[in-house]
Order: sequence, then C-alpha cells, then structure tokens
Amino acid sequence: MTLLTKILILVGTLVTVTVLALGYYFNQHSADQMKEQKGEQALHIAQSIAGMPAVVEAFELENPENIIQPIAEGIRQEIGAEFIVVGNLESIRYSHPVEDRIGEQMVGGDNERAFAGESYVSEAEGSLGPSVRGKTPVLDIEGNVIGVVSVGFLQEDVQLTAGEYLTDTWYIIGGLLAFGWLGAGVISLLVKRSIYGLEPHEIGRLYKEREAVIQSVHEGLIAIDANGKIQTVNQAAAQHMNDDEALFVGRDITSVFPHTGLLEVLENGKPQFNQDLWIGGEYVIVNRVPIYHNHTITGAVATFRNRTEMLELSRELTKIKEYAEGLRAQTHEFSNKLYTISGLLQLSRPDEAIAFINKEAQVQQDSIQFLIYNVEDTLISAVLLGKMNRARELGVQLEVESESSLQSSLNEDQREHLVTIIGNVVENAVEAALSCMQERRPTVRIAFTDFGDDLVFEIEDSGPGFKTGEHTVWLQQGYSSKGKNGNRGVGLTLVQTAVDELGGTLSFEESDLGGACMIIAVPKAQPGRGKLPW
Repeated sequence: MTLLTKILILVGTLVTVTVLALGYYFNQHSADQMKEQKGEQALHIAQSIAGMPAVVEAFELENPENIIQPIAEGIRQEIGAEFIVVGNLESIRYSHPVEDRIGEQMVGGDNERAFAGESYVSEAEGSLGPSVRGKTPVLDIEGNVIGVVSVGFLQEDVQLTAGEYLTDTWYIIGGLLAFGWLGAGVISLLVKRSIYGLEPHEIGRLYKEREAVIQSVHEGLIAIDANGKIQTVNQAAAQHMNDDEALFVGRDITSVFPHTGLLEVLENGKPQFNQDLWIGGEYVIVNRVPIYHNHTITGAVATFRNRTEMLELSRELTKIKEYAEGLRAQTHEFSNKLYTISGLLQLSRPDEAIAFINKEAQVQQDSIQFLIYNVEDTLISAVLLGKMNRARELGVQLEVESESSLQSSLNEDQREHLVTIIGNVVENAVEAALSCMQERRPTVRIAFTDFGDDLVFEIEDSGPGFKTGEHTVWLQQGYSSKGKNGNRGVGLTLVQTAVDELGGTLSFEESDLGGACMIIAVPKAQPGRGKLPW
C-alpha cells in the first residue's frame, strides 16, 4: 500500500468517525430535546384542561364523561396529541380517543404522584403504546384532588417528528463527509508532493545513502539552518576539530566558530569559494554556499579540504618538473654541442674541437663549483642548476651574483617551499626576458644571501616590467600576462602561498635590466601557525 493511500485512508477514516460521532450526538441531543419539548407541551395542556371550570364541575355530575369527552377530544385533535385522558381518583377514564375504553381503568400505573397533588412528565406504556405524558391533578374549589388529567404523545411519533427535523442535518453530515474525504485526498497529495513523490522506505534508503556519502567524503562538511544552528557535521570536519560530530549538532555556529563566514552567506546569499584558512593547525581551502528552497535561503553549507596534501603534491610535481626540464635542457644543449664537435672533427679541425670541449666543460664546471661552494642545500643547488641549463637552452643569459651565498641549514618545509618559489619566479623571469628579446638581450639576474635573520632572494629580468599596482594582479589565481590558458595563472599564486606559509614577504621594484625585480625575504626561524576563523 502506497503512502498516498495510507494517508487517504487514515485521514478519511478519522474525518468519518469524527463527523459520524458528532452527528450521532447531535441526533440524540435533538431527539431528547424534542421529547422534552413534547413532555412540557403535554404538561401545559394537561394543566390547562385541569383548570377548566367545566371539567371541574363535571366531576360532580352522574355522567362526567358526557361533558369531559367532547372537551378533551376537541383539544386533542387541535394540538395533535395521541390521547387526552381524564380520570377520577379510582383511575376510571372519563375521556379517551377510543370511546369504548371510557369507563375502564387507566393503564400505565404512573398516577400516584398526580393523586398526591404533583404535576410532572413521565414515560410509560399505555393502551396505545409507549408514550411521553404530561400529568396534573384536578382540584375542586377547596383544593382537594378529585382526579387526574393525562396528555400524551406516542414516543414513535416523537421520534418521527425529530427525524423530520434532522433530515437536513444528515444531509449536511453527508456533505461534510464528502468534503472530508476530498480534503484527505488533497492533504495526501500535498504530503506526497512535499516529499517529492517518495515512499517511506525510499526516504529511509536515501537518508542512509546521504549519511554514508557525507561521512565517507574526504572533505569536511558543516551545514547550518536559517537560524545559524548546526544541522550536519561529518566525521572529516569533526576530526579537524578534534571532537565528536554529535556534540556540535544543534549548537549555534558562533559558539563553535565566533567569526564564521557562514552567517555572511546567510545574509547576502553570495557563495564564497576557495578561501584559504588555517583550521586546527592545518592549511585548508573552504567553500561556503547558501541552501535555497523555493527561492528562499534556508541554510548554508561549508566544505573544506586539506590543502596541505595538495601543496605537497604540487611541490613534488614542481620538483619533478624542474628535474625533467633540467635534464631536457641539458640533453638538448649537449645534443647541439655534440653535433658541433662532430662537424669540427669532420672538417679535420681537432684542435678547435678540443678547445670547444674544454670551454663548455669549464662553463659547466664553474656553475657547478659555484653552487657547491656557495649553496649549502643540494635541493636548492639542483633547482638553480636546472634553471641555468634551461635559460642557456632558450638563449637567455642567466647570471648569478658572485657574492651570493646560502650557507644556512634548511628544514624540510623551507626546502620544499623555496623550491616552489625559486622555480616559479625564475621561470616567469625567463619568459618575461624572452618577450623583449627584440629590444634587448634577454637576461635574468639572481642574487641571494642569508646574512642576518632572513633568507633573501632577488630575481630580476630584462622583460617589460610592470605598471604601478600591476603586481597585485599578478598574484591573483588564474591571472596570466600571456593570456587565458588552463595551465597558466597559478605560478605566482603558488609563490605567494609558499611565502605566506614561511612567514615571509614578497615585494616588487624596477630592475636595472629594464624589467621587474622580485624580492623574497623568508625568516630563518619558522613562524608559529595560528588558527584562523572558520
């Protein structure tokens, strides 16, 4: 049985039982009122007859029935009573609708109270059937009880009269029942529509699937309602907050995250994407979006993922890319040089070939020796050497200041971040220098030092430089001076992120070579990491 049918039957049955119960109560109440009214009417008529002088005086005659019977029958026919019986103290009838029963004993056995001087309404079964009677004593001039007057309506006639009055009522009850079943159908349809036509077992399955999906995703998730109360927290989010997710459900979001951005999303309805934050000592990316229902904001949800893993993967890929580019540059460069040596030998100029070999070996050896003696960290040396080979292959003169020195020992975070910084900045500088090779010789100059409390790198190029304030645009994710491309616009963003993680600074100025000069200063001591607002 479908939910629609169950709701229809349940609501319809409830309406039917309620309406029928009320109808039955109203019918009984009306019947009782009708019976009471008939009894009161009978009593008043009986009292009127008992007070008539002709009736009282007739009791002194030898044949009272000759006077009383015409009076009683005339009144009975006029008011529509079933009977009007007048009797003496021995309950002998002086009037009756059936004249043959005049002079016989009254039936019903309910005259004692009247003989005692009381007027009342009673129910008894007489010679004509069960009836509602109004009884009153007949008093003589001195106030003595000399007889009784009984006016009655058959209960069957009372019920028929009540039924006639209640016919319209039952029509109304029938209409209410029809309207109730129609309303039950409408309610069941609205309920079914509100749950998107799903059956209870389907809703249960979807709920379990939803919980399984929410709890299985690697991203943390927190959802709030329109009042800012937390409704959902998955295990990944609870792990970041070092607590059980059940402890957060129902709490105000500000009690957990006082400076949360979810309330702002609730107010303006604008989603927030790729917000970089520290949560629980981990670097994460947070997305916040509003939840809409019928074009009304009913809540907001925040998801976050650990960017530390992404950055580590990016750094590993950057290092691999640097190594690959260095090897490719060396392969390409030495391939050209081998062809040159081969040509000299084929031209029978071995002395020139030997001189060429010695010269190239000396240049490479000088670069390697410089890095060995002036750079303590081998990973940094490898990146610089790879960029030298890359620049030489592209025809860019890459110069390293002879007084440059980096003798400080680096921890793992510093090494990885500096590889990202140096690799991306030098690559951008080489490309910038090549863009102006028609105007001047493409040149990149690198200087670095660890004198003092900071590690300072200065990288300048002979490129087009920048306009005032333009360098802030360079750091925006997705921006590239070489046009829109899915693989561009991330290098300097990674540089800025790496510098921030090391607690350093990134600044720009004009270069003596005609282009831009980028200065990176990173403290030797790692800064502490705090917890920023959610």
